[in-house]
Amino acid sequence: MHYALDLRTFIFSHYFYTGLRIATGVVGLTMLVLPFTDLPTAMTICIGALSTSLMDLPSPLRHKFNEMLSSVLLCTAVTLIISLCEPFPYLLSVMLVLVTFLACMMVVYGKKAMPLQFAALFAMTLSMGNTASIAGAFLHTGVFLAGGLVYLTYSMVVSWFLRRRIKQQVLAEALFELARYLDIKADFYDMHVELGNQFNRLVRQQIVLAEKQQASRDLILRGPKSQQNAILVQVHFGMFDLYEHILSTHTDYLQLRQHFADADILTYFRDLINKAAKDIETIAYAITRKRASFRTVSYKAELRAIEIELQQLQQDSLAGKMPEEAMALLRVTYNKIRDTVDMIDELHRATQGTHGELPEMLGSDMTPFLTQQKYQLGVLVSNLRWQSPVFRFAIRVAMAITLGLVIAAHLPYTSHGYWIVLTIAIIMKPTFSQTKQRRGDRLLGTLIGCVATALILHFVHEPVALLGFLFLATVAAPAFIYVKYRYTAIAASMQILLQINLVLPSSGHVIGERLIDTIIGAAIATAFSFVLPSWEYRTLPQLIRRVLASNQKYLEAANNMLQAKTPDDFIYRVCRKRFLDSIADLVSTLVRMLDEPVSKQRAAEELNQFIVQNYLIMAHIAALRLLLKRNQDSVPQTAVNALLQQATTHVCLSLTHAEQVLNPKAASPSPADEPIVETVEITAETTLWAGWWPLQKRIELLYQDADKISLRSADIGRILN
Repeated sequence: MHYALDLRTFIFSHYFYTGLRIATGVVGLTMLVLPFTDLPTAMTICIGALSTSLMDLPSPLRHKFNEMLSSVLLCTAVTLIISLCEPFPYLLSVMLVLVTFLACMMVVYGKKAMPLQFAALFAMTLSMGNTASIAGAFLHTGVFLAGGLVYLTYSMVVSWFLRRRIKQQVLAEALFELARYLDIKADFYDMHVELGNQFNRLVRQQIVLAEKQQASRDLILRGPKSQQNAILVQVHFGMFDLYEHILSTHTDYLQLRQHFADADILTYFRDLINKAAKDIETIAYAITRKRASFRTVSYKAELRAIEIELQQLQQDSLAGKMPEEAMALLRVTYNKIRDTVDMIDELHRATQGTHGELPEMLGSDMTPFLTQQKYQLGVLVSNLRWQSPVFRFAIRVAMAITLGLVIAAHLPYTSHGYWIVLTIAIIMKPTFSQTKQRRGDRLLGTLIGCVATALILHFVHEPVALLGFLFLATVAAPAFIYVKYRYTAIAASMQILLQINLVLPSSGHVIGERLIDTIIGAAIATAFSFVLPSWEYRTLPQLIRRVLASNQKYLEAANNMLQAKTPDDFIYRVCRKRFLDSIADLVSTLVRMLDEPVSKQRAAEELNQFIVQNYLIMAHIAALRLLLKRNQDSVPQTAVNALLQQATTHVCLSLTHAEQVLNPKAASPSPADEPIVETVEITAETTLWAGWWPLQKRIELLYQDADKISLRSADIGRILN
């Protein structure tokens, strides 16, 4: 369950703060101007503010201003164009389709542009039906612009005062997702959980976690560094250190299950890790409340039980009942879990005050770690081609809205025909999967919202009480849009119906009209989701090659770092982020593909295994880093470096082979093409080093997973081709 769906954490989250800020600004501005003007003017101001609020998201202040100003200017231009064309029905229809097409083309700029695209469509649909002269159209647009600018000013002022609060909330969200990630790791020690499915869950949570960590970077690492934000910076970097350590705790779960299935120690491991996850949640919750965090869970019972079990199992090992290799693996796993608990304690201390200097990385150029959003015209123009998925999406939506306009014109009621167009704009997304999900949420949410509104209007008649319900709906609509859209659909339906009832108290019939329009719009959106589709499997080869290429760069950076060829881990962190981004794109594509018709799904199981094996490469590297750090005394550097170089060369060769066999027609590399790797000279001093056996074991696992990547890539290539 999403942490924001728990009332205790929801009221301190940035989702609730965003909903409250938007509701206060939009409703407050409308109520403020209503005594001084007529109702249509007040509603136009309200629509201007509401359109601008769609871009009111947690962002650095400069970015937020640019994004919201872009929304104001774009929506104002759309409003003016539609208002000027209103007296000319045919010209209006052409402009509605053209604006829809251009708005949908903005999707080429990525996820950040999605709210801006919808804001343009929202302003367009609500400008329909504003019959006025040319002077009236300019006046209407000026009032709309005023509403947008006033809301922009209000939002920036509030965000400036709450700028540190927003950072705390976004950082806390990343910690909540890290706790969820650790909770999933705990179930690997549960004998009743199937390992394959658990790996799939872990990788998907990894993608969610990476997204929230990126949001934390964008807010905390941007702007001037001050002592006021020092605690947040400490916690931010502590979170990433803890995450990498948790990543390194990956072990041979199958071997542990084979040898310790009848023992209780794996259950104790699971319980200990579950408590650690709860401990991280405690830190996140404290940060949302602007408080220092202190441990509220006790690990004593689990630690004592594990120590007793280890002593008993050690006796079994000495008696020959248990392989020493399995016992060594168990001890290493336990030590890593203990270290995780210790690092969580350090994270608690990081919230209590600054300790020493801030991380040295803050002196570096952090640009590679931050989201760079650029709106270049050339990007849009280059996608004006038939092969572009975004171009096909824009054509698809334009065609759907054209049909929606035709149907709306022939309905027996015409006062709210734009609801069909708005429903189509809301439901239709660039991918079939997103459209399918949004359609279900929209239909169910509208039905519940209509029923709830009917019940409220039946039992509540006081305007003040109805205004209170309207305010709550206005808070909920933006608060849940990225958490659970179904709740947003419920709130949005209640919001518009209550607003109409307050303006026209005898308009109870619009509830039924709203429901009919939503069903019509959903039907049209569903039908056109099969028109000019861009099925996900077509992008798989490109995404797989990107994963393999970024994996190789990550391995090379890791090798240089582990051999101390670089002064710090900056390049390693950059390459790791890019590797994670490439895996995230592939996972997202796979998840969307599984929502498409069965006939359009390709190599789902092979892709799952491919993703998991690439994830394990990253886990092995994190484990190697921890191993060398823990056993840094008396390291036989020459032998270790040679072994690391040999492993990097072997794994990179496997990944290169994986990229080649992705296309079955490509020739496999001949043995003559394989690089010659020098044999690692092993001396008595080398074997006496405490880290030698774990190092060899980890590299052996690294080899196995790299070879599996090559096999999976060949399987995927055969299926796709």
